[in-house]
This record gives sequence, C-alpha cells and structure tokens, in this order.
Amino acid sequence: MYALSDFDFDLPPELIAQLPLAERSQSRLLQLDGDTPRDCRFTDLLELLAPGDLLVFNDTRVLKARFHGVKESGGKVEVLVERVLDTRTVLAQVRASKSPPAGVKLRLADAFEVEVGQREGEFYTLHFSHDVFELIEAHGSLPLPPYIDHAADAFDETRYQTVYARTPGAVAAPTAGLHFDEALLAQLREKGLRFAYVTLHVGAGTFQPVRTEVLAQHQMHSEWYTIGAETVEAVRATQAAGGKIVAVGTTSLRALESASQSGSLVAGSADTRLFITPGYTFKTVDRLVTNFHLPKSTLLMLVSAFSGYAAMRSAYQHAIAQRYRFFSYGDAMLLTRRVEK
Repeated sequence: MYALSDFDFDLPPELIAQLPLAERSQSRLLQLDGDTPRDCRFTDLLELLAPGDLLVFNDTRVLKARFHGVKESGGKVEVLVERVLDTRTVLAQVRASKSPPAGVKLRLADAFEVEVGQREGEFYTLHFSHDVFELIEAHGSLPLPPYIDHAADAFDETRYQTVYARTPGAVAAPTAGLHFDEALLAQLREKGLRFAYVTLHVGAGTFQPVRTEVLAQHQMHSEWYTIGAETVEAVRATQAAGGKIVAVGTTSLRALESASQSGSLVAGSADTRLFITPGYTFKTVDRLVTNFHLPKSTLLMLVSAFSGYAAMRSAYQHAIAQRYRFFSYGDAMLLTRRVEK
C-alpha cells in the first residue's frame, strides 16, 4: 500500500521549464517500455508508434481565466474562473482579504462587473451580465501554472494552447499536446496513425498536491469530459484491428478511463473524480504521451499506476540526471502500460 511520501522527489529548481522551446516538436522524449528508460527526441514518435495506432487528443481550449479587480468597497480581488456553467455563470476561485458575500458586485479588469452568487465549497458562483466567453477572451489573462514565474504574454497565448484546441473551457493546458505541431501531425497521419478527440476541461485542481499521507483520504478534484460516438467507434475499430490506444496526456487518459468503468468505452458527458493510483486496472489505454509531473501529485500517482511504481521512480531519477526539462513547458515521456504477469 503506497502513501503520499512514496511520491515525493527532489527536483533542482533550474529543471522547471519557464519557457517553451522555439519549436514545439523539438522537445526531448523519454521512452519507458518495461524497466529501462531510453532517451529520444519527440519526433521519434514517428518510429515508436505503429500504423493503425490511434492517438486520442484532448481538444479543450484554455480560457483567459485570470482577472484582477476590486470589490464595491475598493478592496482588491483576484478571480480565477474554474468552470463555465452556462453563458452567464461561472464557478471561480476568489482571493480577497475578506470573503465576498452573495449579492456583492466585483469589477474585473476595470471593464465589467459580476455579481457574487452562491458559495459552492472552495468556489464562488459569479453571474456575468453578458456572454462569459466573450468577456473572458476580451479582458482576461492566461492563467499560467503557479511554478512559472512570469506573467503570460502574447507568446504564451499561442504556445500554452495546443494547435488543435477548439472547445473553450480549461484553465490549464493539456500539456502533453503542446509538443505536437502541424508538420508532425501531418507526418503521423501519412504514416498511417489515426486520430480521435475527447474534451476534458482541465481545472486548477490539477496543480494541487495531495495533502493526506493516506491516499484514500484524498478528495479528487472534479473535471468535466465529453466523449463522442465517433471516438468510441474509432477506439473499438482500432482494438479490433490489433492497434494500440495512445492517450495524448493524462487528461485524455482520465476521460477514456472514466468512460470505461463499465468495462468498455461508452460515449457521453459527465463529471469525473477518478483517482488513479497503483493497483488500478486500466480498461482502454495502452500507451501514454505525457510530461513530467509535480512531486506528490495525483498525476505522478497515475503514471506510476500505468508503468509501475519502481520503473517510474527510476525513470524520473534518470530524467533528473540527464537534465530533462520538467512540468508544463518541459519535455515528454512515452509510456507503455505495464501488464503484470
């Protein structure tokens, strides 16, 4: 039985990537198939994946979800939209010297007002007077992860989105997808790889470390996903033909596995709080493209469940020794699901 401390590690701060590389697909790639890591380039996916394999991408688009503003009293507030509920309502984190009560109005970005509604756990319901997506796009700023030490600029607004992002709703990027550019996608298609898409709107909770030593006591953050019938059909056809299901990112994997709890993948939309730790039996995904994850994070637990705890710990030690770049703007891994014999 694993505990939180089993997923801690020391990372030299200089290995936390603060900026993306000049070209998306020029990242390094650490391949792990079994127990021995292998140093590659991201473009080596062309040789590491086989014709007929299915790449499943998360097509969520990151919102400009961060706002600074003031309360009616003049006190400063910071708002981070967590989820769009409808075209006039969001759930958001609100940081202020005092918690704003329902009915109070906040002026955001010195451009528009929102009204505070019902409190829902750690979040506030905020009511907008006009279309949420239009106001967010016009006046918000991109919410870069907390370990990136610069404010988002125009370069980030391009590079902290995947080239295939199309469904707005996330407050963090599905970062494994950031390595794919149009040229690499075209080469993969030409080789005979097939593509499918899911949507999982990544929440700010993805950056929250687990704080309980007993993993079963952790309350997993909730995220909304949608899987269409065409993706289910693509998965079934690939499996029937003997191809591999390759999830691009832990978010794609969580969506696929959440929708496979009956034993096989089904189409639909739902909230998921699926918490994958070692011992979990994977039902759909065979291989995983992913970045390197935070110590004590649910995502580190997920990849340890996927490839084996000891193998993953060894791979991270190798990555640190070989000076791989970590986290959202960092390098990538290609993992193969460990099948216990």
